[in-house]
Amino acid sequence: MDAKLYQKFINFELVKKYSIQQLTKKQQACLFFSKSISTTTKPHQDDTFNSKIIFTSNGLNSEIDLLKDFQILNSGSKPNAYSLVQLTRSCTNLSWFSHGEQLHCYILKSGYVTNVFVTTALVNFYVKSQLLHYAQQLFDEMTEPNVVTWNTLISGYVRSGQFTTALNLFIQLERSELCSDSYSFSAALSACGSLGLVQLGKLIHSKIVKFGVECSIVVSNSLIGIYGKCGLAEESTRVFNNMMEKDTISWNSVIAANARNSRLEQAFDFLHQMPEPDTVSYNEVISGVAQFGNIDDAVDMLSRMPTPNSSSWNSIITGYVNRGRAKEALRFFQNMHMSNILMDQFTFSSILSGVANIAAITWGSLIHCCTVKYAVNETVVVGTALVDMYSKCGQMKEAEILFGSLPEKNLITWNTIISGQAHNGNSDEVIRLFEQLKSVKDLLPDGITFVNVLAACWHNKISLEAANEYFELMVEEYGICPMPEHCSSMIKLMGQEGDVSKAEKMIYELGFEKCGLVWKALLGASVTCGDIEIAEVAAAKVIELEGDNEFVYVLMSNMYALHRKWIDVGGMRKQMKEKGVRKETGRSWIEVENSTLTPSIM
Repeated sequence: MDAKLYQKFINFELVKKYSIQQLTKKQQACLFFSKSISTTTKPHQDDTFNSKIIFTSNGLNSEIDLLKDFQILNSGSKPNAYSLVQLTRSCTNLSWFSHGEQLHCYILKSGYVTNVFVTTALVNFYVKSQLLHYAQQLFDEMTEPNVVTWNTLISGYVRSGQFTTALNLFIQLERSELCSDSYSFSAALSACGSLGLVQLGKLIHSKIVKFGVECSIVVSNSLIGIYGKCGLAEESTRVFNNMMEKDTISWNSVIAANARNSRLEQAFDFLHQMPEPDTVSYNEVISGVAQFGNIDDAVDMLSRMPTPNSSSWNSIITGYVNRGRAKEALRFFQNMHMSNILMDQFTFSSILSGVANIAAITWGSLIHCCTVKYAVNETVVVGTALVDMYSKCGQMKEAEILFGSLPEKNLITWNTIISGQAHNGNSDEVIRLFEQLKSVKDLLPDGITFVNVLAACWHNKISLEAANEYFELMVEEYGICPMPEHCSSMIKLMGQEGDVSKAEKMIYELGFEKCGLVWKALLGASVTCGDIEIAEVAAAKVIELEGDNEFVYVLMSNMYALHRKWIDVGGMRKQMKEKGVRKETGRSWIEVENSTLTPSIM
C-alpha cells in the first residue's frame, strides 16, 4: 500500500466496547442507522449487501462469513457506513490485517473517511494491530473525533505500555470541547498507577467526583488500583468501602492493594469476607506473604488453595529469589516441573534471575533448554532474563548472540546487555550499544541506560569533558533527572582526573547532600587524587548519614598512610578497635558439580 494511504487508516471496536457496551445487537444497529447512515447515505448503496452485513454481524464473526462479505464487496456492491463499521470490526476481531487494509483503501476512495464512526472503527483496527503510529495519524486527520475515538487511542497507548503518551493525550482531551467519560478516567488512572504519579491521580479523582462518575464500578476499581500501586493502601480501602456495588475485580483490587503494601492482615480479612474468592484472590495473598511474610506460610497456603495455577507457583519462586534463597527457588522450580504445572514466561524469568544472582551457569544452561522446549525463549521477558543470566555468569559471547537473535527487544533488554557489558569491563561495547540504541525507533534511553554509560566512561578512563557531554545529553535532550548513581560516576571521573574541587558543590546543587552513596564516591575520589581536606569532609558525612562504616576507616587509614601521617593512621586504627569496626572478609562463589560454594578470600 502507498505510504500516504497507509497514514489514513483506523477507527471503531471500542464504540461497541465503550459507549454502547450495554446495548443489544438490535439496539446497536438502530443506533448506527439513526446517527450515521441517515447523514451519510450514498446514492448507489446496495441494500442487499447492507442487510447481508447486518445479518452476519448479528451472528458469530466467522471467517467464512467474512470471506463471503468480501466477495460481495469485490463484486461491486456499495456498502453503507454501518456495514463498513461491521466489516472493520470483523477484521479486527479475526486479526485479518490485509483485509482491513483493503477496507481502509475502499473507505478512502468512497469518502466514508469523514464519517466519525467508520474512522473510529479504523483507529481501533490499528490499535488492536499494534500499529499505534497509524492510529495516531488517522486520529490527527479527523476533524471532529468523538470521545470514543479519544478513548480508543488513549486505551491503546496504555495497553502498549506508552503511559506518558496516553496521559498527554488525556490532557489534550481535557482541554478540548469534549467531556471525558468513565472510560477516559479509567485509562488515565491506569497510566498514572503504572508511572507512580499519585498526585496526578488525585487530581483526576477530584474531577471524577466533580463529574459525578465516582459511582461507576470501573472508575472505582481504577482508583483502588492506582492508590494500591502508589503505596496508599489505606486510600484504596477507603474507596472500596465507599462503593455501593462491588464486583470480583473490586475485591481482588483491594486485596492486591493491601497484600502488595505489606498489609497482610488486612489482605487476609478481605479474602475471608469476599463472597466467592477466585484464583486471583488467593494468588495476591500468596504473593504478599511470599514477599513480606513467612514464605513457608505462602507454600502452605498454595498447597491448600482450591485451583492453583502457574501464577500461584511463580509467586513462591519470586519470593525465594527476592530473599536471596536461590537454591530453594531451584528446588521449588523442580517440584513445579515434576507436578506437571504449566510453566510460563514469568516462571522462567524469575528462576533465571535467581540463577543469575548465584552465577550457576550449569543450571542456567539447563533452564535455557527448557525455555526452548516450552517455546518461550524468544519472548521479550525470557529473552531478556537469559541475556541477564549469561551476562552475570560472565558468558558475554552467549549473551550477545542471544541479544542479537531476539525478534523483539524493549528498553529493558537493551539496558540488560549494556549493563552486562559494563559489569564485564567491556566499556567500548557499552558506548557502541548506547549509540546504536539512540537510533532505535520508539525507544529512548532512560536513567538506567545512562548509569551504565557514565560508569563505562569511568572504567574506560574517558575524559571528564566527554563524560560531561553524556551527562548534559541525559538532562537536556532526554529530560532525565540525575540520580545519585549518575552523580557518583561524575565524582569518580573528577577524582580520576585529579580534581574533586567541584564535586562537593555538585552534590549540593543536585540535592544529594543526604545521600550516603555520593559522599562515599567523593571519599573514594578524594583518596584517588590525594585530597585530604575533602576526604575528611566526605568521611564525616558518611559517618553522619550511615554510622560507623569500615569503608570510611579503611580508606582514611590508607589516605593518611599514603601521606605518611602515621599518627593519624594510628588514630584511625584505634577508633576502629574502640568501636568494634572490622574489615569484612571478602567472599566470592564458584560452581562445582551444580553446587554453589562460597569460599573465603584470605
